[in-house]
Amino acid sequence: MNELLLILSLLVAFGGTILFLKVFGKGGLYAWIGICTVLANIEVTILVRAFGMDQTLGNTLFAATFLATDILSELYGKKDAGKGVLAGIFTNLTFILLSFMWVHYIPAEGDWSNEFVKGLFSNTPRMLISSLIAYVISEGIDVFLYHAWWNLTEKKTGSHTKMLWFRNNFSTLISQFVNIVIFNFGAFLGIYTFKELIAITASCYVIYIATSLLDTPFVYIARKIAAKRD
Repeated sequence: MNELLLILSLLVAFGGTILFLKVFGKGGLYAWIGICTVLANIEVTILVRAFGMDQTLGNTLFAATFLATDILSELYGKKDAGKGVLAGIFTNLTFILLSFMWVHYIPAEGDWSNEFVKGLFSNTPRMLISSLIAYVISEGIDVFLYHAWWNLTEKKTGSHTKMLWFRNNFSTLISQFVNIVIFNFGAFLGIYTFKELIAITASCYVIYIATSLLDTPFVYIARKIAAKRD
C-alpha cells in the first residue's frame, strides 16, 4: 500500500507541476513551489516503510520543487529560477512563523484539535529551519549547476537545446544529495540513533535518485508546452 501511495504521490507532484505550468504559466510554477514546500514540510514528519526501506515522506513533493526550478531554468533562465527559489524561501519562512504561533494559542473548552496540532507541530521549528537551510543551499546549487552544465554542453555540442537530460539529472542528483543530508541531520539528529539516521538518509536518497531520473520526461513535456505557446 505504501509503495502504491508513493507512486501516486509522485504522479500528483510531477503532474501538478506540468498542469500549473500549462494553466498559469511561469506564475503557476512559483505557486506550485509554494504549495509543495508547505505540504512537504508537513509530510516529512511521517516515517514509513516502503520498498524495503524506512523513509520520511515529503520526498516526492520536495522533488517537485527541484523539477519546477529546473523547468524555470530551461524555459525562462537563471534569474527566474532564482525567483522560484525565493518563492520557496518566503513560503518556508511564513510557515515557520504561523506554525510556531499555532501551538501557543490557548484553546477553548470545546476545542478538540489543539492536542493533535501540538503533537504534530511542536518540533516543527527545528524541522522547518533545517528544511529552510537545506532548501536554500541545495536549490541554489541546483540552479547554479543547471546553468554550468548547460554552458558546458552548449560548448561541446554547439547546440543550446541538446543534452537537456544531462543538465537536468546531474544538477538534481547532486543538489538532492546535499538537501537530504543537511535536512535529515539537522532535523532528526538526537531523535533517531546515528545508525538509523544514516539508514533513513540513504533510503531517502535512493528515492531521490529515482525521482530525479523520472522527472526528466516532464522537463521535455514542459519545453514542448512552451514551444506551442511560442
